Amino acid sequence: MKINRRDALKYAAIAGGSLLLPFGMQRTAFGADPNSRAGRPYTLPFRRPPVLQPVRSDSTTDYYQITAQPGTQQIIPRKTNTTVYGYEGMFPGPTIRQQKDRQSVVRVINNLTEPMSTHLHGMAALPEYDGWANDISQPGYYKDYVYPNNRAATIWYHDHAVHQTAMNVNAGLAGMYIVYDEQVDNGLNLPKGPDIIAPGPYGPNTNYGPAYDVPLVLHDKLFTRQGEVEFGIDPNSLDDGDFKDLFGDVITINGVAWPRMQVERRKYRFRILNASVSRSYELQMNRGARFTMIGTDAGYRSSPARIRRFKIGAAERYEFVIDFSEFAIGEQIKMRNRSLPNNEDYSKTDEVMMFEVVSNPTTPDTSTVPSTLAYITPIPALLSQVSRTRELRFGRDNVPGNPVQQWTINGRVWSQDDMEANPPLEGVEIWNLVNNSSSWHHPIHVHLLDFQLIDRNGRPAEVYEQGWKDVFYLGENEEVRIVGKFGPHAGRFMFHCHNLVHEDHDMMRGFQVSNNSTNPSSVDPPQLYDFNNPPPL
Repeated sequence: MKINRRDALKYAAIAGGSLLLPFGMQRTAFGADPNSRAGRPYTLPFRRPPVLQPVRSDSTTDYYQITAQPGTQQIIPRKTNTTVYGYEGMFPGPTIRQQKDRQSVVRVINNLTEPMSTHLHGMAALPEYDGWANDISQPGYYKDYVYPNNRAATIWYHDHAVHQTAMNVNAGLAGMYIVYDEQVDNGLNLPKGPDIIAPGPYGPNTNYGPAYDVPLVLHDKLFTRQGEVEFGIDPNSLDDGDFKDLFGDVITINGVAWPRMQVERRKYRFRILNASVSRSYELQMNRGARFTMIGTDAGYRSSPARIRRFKIGAAERYEFVIDFSEFAIGEQIKMRNRSLPNNEDYSKTDEVMMFEVVSNPTTPDTSTVPSTLAYITPIPALLSQVSRTRELRFGRDNVPGNPVQQWTINGRVWSQDDMEANPPLEGVEIWNLVNNSSSWHHPIHVHLLDFQLIDRNGRPAEVYEQGWKDVFYLGENEEVRIVGKFGPHAGRFMFHCHNLVHEDHDMMRGFQVSNNSTNPSSVDPPQLYDFNNPPPL
């Protein structure tokens, strides 16, 4: 559902502040910072998403099943049963951990009241399994997605339904998906530890993943006075009929507001994902703690980088190690958020999470952070193969047939039939991403392939964003040049701003690799699901 200014005002007027929107998201009065209603930071314990186990496996493939459905969980301190609409009825959805080069088939069943389309962000899937925005699973339908898992990285799955992604992700449709290479990981000897097995949603022996390899799903939310998640239809945030952004006043990690994580005096590996609808962050630690960066969106860096702070735009992922042996038992270390331009700040959006050092290591910490992590193709080697440079301008424009300005790429909006680019398979191109505005930034995501960042306004990339990536923070008045090789599949794919409000309001375009012009929606469409007699997986 695409909501414009007229609809927003109509809903607010009719509702008087309590209209039930899709997924039960309610509209409340704006103007006051409702942090006092959410509760105090660092009062709730840290929570890990459970690891989803396969329904079955064979020699080459693991088969998973996920149902998108309502559920309840505690997100803020003062309410224990906030409603979410997520994968398996939880936010974030369960983590999928998959061995590199083992294929996955993931059945996603829509048991909600709104259409959806699942995108595994960072996976080089065939076009029909990439979450094409118009490849919609209606309520009561399902689709089996096939993933090759051909490289190790921290990626994530989320809704990608045309004109509904922001609402669906805000409601809870997002989860982490980790592809690991056991042989490489064992050789690097990074922090890992045994799996945590404890009671949870999958019974008394629910798996929560390796003890010292920890997912962090970062997301800001708004809440009603009743403690329910809301979308935040704010007429003051609308510009000529379309949304600009959605900023929450409560920062959550793994679906918990400002959690407190108890840690041992040892090294931990963290995988952080910014799953926010619009907000970008600049993260730093207090007490002199530093991040040792080991990975970007698409896997390991060539070598670690020890830094004090880093930017993370919507949909970006970073992997880092924190060594808590540098702190005494009883010390509390906070991860904080330094405000970035054009983010709406509230009284506690500078708080993210707390680490509390509670003990010495339960077993000796023999993990290391080696000086060499992976081979990364040097940028000059890629530049020597470039066959074309394209300029892509992200902005606001008047579009024929629409009386108000739209979010555009090169002055054009989303069309599943009109392609912005037609690179050849295995072709290497430079894409010059341009943002001429000082009023907004754009995290730009390209499906199918990874790029490296050549420069930003002519300056080298920040040290932490060096390596393969699929999302690029395009700041205010910036030009960012990226280079990549198109493959491994031919067909139609998307690129877009990952401020999901911009994406929903058509800052998204398609590109066609080689001459495969097949509409992905037509190849393996969703099927009706019989809940009484489920089809075999």
